[in-house]
Amino acid sequence: MSDNLLQGMITSLQNPKVKEVVLLQEKAKERERKGLFTVEGLREVSACIGSGFEIESIFLCKEIIKDKTIYSILETNNIHNIFTVNQQVYNKIAYRSTTEGIIALVKARHTTLENLHQILHIPQPLILVAEGVEKPGNLGALLRTADACGVTAVMFCNPITDLYNPNLIRASLGGVFTQTIVCCSSQEAIAFLKQHGIKIYTAQLQDSVPYYDTDMTEPCAIVMGSEANGLTHIWRQVSDRKIMIPMLGKLDSLNVSVSASILCYEAIRQRNKVSKQPVNAKLPLKQQG
Repeated sequence: MSDNLLQGMITSLQNPKVKEVVLLQEKAKERERKGLFTVEGLREVSACIGSGFEIESIFLCKEIIKDKTIYSILETNNIHNIFTVNQQVYNKIAYRSTTEGIIALVKARHTTLENLHQILHIPQPLILVAEGVEKPGNLGALLRTADACGVTAVMFCNPITDLYNPNLIRASLGGVFTQTIVCCSSQEAIAFLKQHGIKIYTAQLQDSVPYYDTDMTEPCAIVMGSEANGLTHIWRQVSDRKIMIPMLGKLDSLNVSVSASILCYEAIRQRNKVSKQPVNAKLPLKQQG
């Protein structure tokens, strides 16, 4: 990697940039105030850069780096403001001890409902909605499901965990960067879906029918609630169809991301059957955000 891209070596734990990274990892309010967040690991940083996020700075620990493609990725994308750090500093700023020697400081990007006007131009949009899901691991897993299923967009309604929580980013395996994600209230999401003629299918046990008896070939949103509390009454009121996954065992429920996978893939199965060819309703990344 060209030395022209390097900004110097950081060896002190008291360096202001070291303190900034640690604070951003630990405090959601600080991430919101500064509009910055941290990303660790080659896979996650690569997905972040590939999705067009703006990199504020990069921290590299050459003592840890084994995969040299890190350097070519940074050079190819003309990433500047790169600092090298020793292992002591890296251990201080790393949220996880198993990352590959690279940490990025990234500018947050927020998509609003107004940005989703592209949905009107996509046939059969498939939206995944999650209301009040608290655990970062579950939210990250939902984003991996969304990525695998090629959903058009993801709505996090009444989110309890911020989108750039380090645990959420890690659990998503970079899915937080590859998806079109909107954080909004349930009321805002419902108004948007109704305005654009997108059917609302709520996953719930009460007054519901098996998911495979529901037509998912038309534009629709699959709405998931938290594992602890399920969906709030507002979604149940406006639901166009209440769907359930039959439970044949003795346990209460599936994990929310597993349930979302089952329902989204059923939508894909039905659409593929009708169109006789693979369906992907996902927005091109260049149109997102």
